[in-house]
Amino acid sequence: MQPPPETIRVTQPRVACDGASDIPGGAALGHPRVWLQISESGYVDCGYCDRRFILTGGPADGADQSTLKDHGDGAGR
Repeated sequence: MQPPPETIRVTQPRVACDGASDIPGGAALGHPRVWLQISESGYVDCGYCDRRFILTGGPADGADQSTLKDHGDGAGR
């Protein structure tokens, strides 16, 4: 398994992703904004851009990211 292309550590279990929030004026370069819920696994993956959001202090924080399964919407799917 490959690690996710980008990981972002967050402090809240509910996160928004638009794929371009860190690109100046990049809203047109991203994807539709989606809200993701981090489950008890401690992480969630965006289904559009594959960014992985890791809950700080959660079970996935500090883990080898290449060993974790994809979590497309926070529900384990």
